[in-house]
Amino acid sequence: MPTYEYFCDANEQTVEVLHSMNRTIKTWGELCECSGTSTGETPNDTPVEKKLSAVSLLPKKGVKMESSGGGCCGGGCGCAH
Repeated sequence: MPTYEYFCDANEQTVEVLHSMNRTIKTWGELCECSGTSTGETPNDTPVEKKLSAVSLLPKKGVKMESSGGGCCGGGCGCAH
């Protein structure tokens, strides 16, 4: 399961949570429920923004990936070569 980082603009807090890729978290209340933390004074319906996933298949900037032509999609998926 990937780790995601969410940011709440209203309280300027960043929270890291683990959840399936099909789950969508849109509010502070959903985020707190998923992370097992208290909502505090921030209203449950306050929107949050997904910032990043700690599990990324994209190459880091400046890293050249070699391909044998197989890969996830036969080398035709726009991967760096």
